[in-house]
Amino acid sequence: MAWEVWWALVLGFALSGIVQAWVPRSRIERALGGRGPREIGLATGLGAASSSCSYAAIAIAKSMFAKGASFASAMVFQFASTNLVFELGIVIWVFIGWRFTLAELVGGLVLIALMWLGLR
Repeated sequence: MAWEVWWALVLGFALSGIVQAWVPRSRIERALGGRGPREIGLATGLGAASSSCSYAAIAIAKSMFAKGASFASAMVFQFASTNLVFELGIVIWVFIGWRFTLAELVGGLVLIALMWLGLR
């Protein structure tokens, strides 16, 4: 089992290291430091575009939080990167159908909205 999850751990820590080493704190604070709709929308978009696994999402969200992102933005990124991934939507559409894909999208957005409201 260790071999099966090894690649995901390496990817997560590598992406986390990239965020820590190359993304300035001021840039993360400016983009994701608040808890408003703009920051939450940006975190949602970045998470959906990241197409990372849960291991990578946790490591990246921790790095973002350490660099100045709000807790809400970091959590939204984590939820979006595991629930709103574009490639996953295509696979779900092909194998299960558009209704399940729509439910996955709406469910992910509702989960993000409820979490955001709970953290306000």
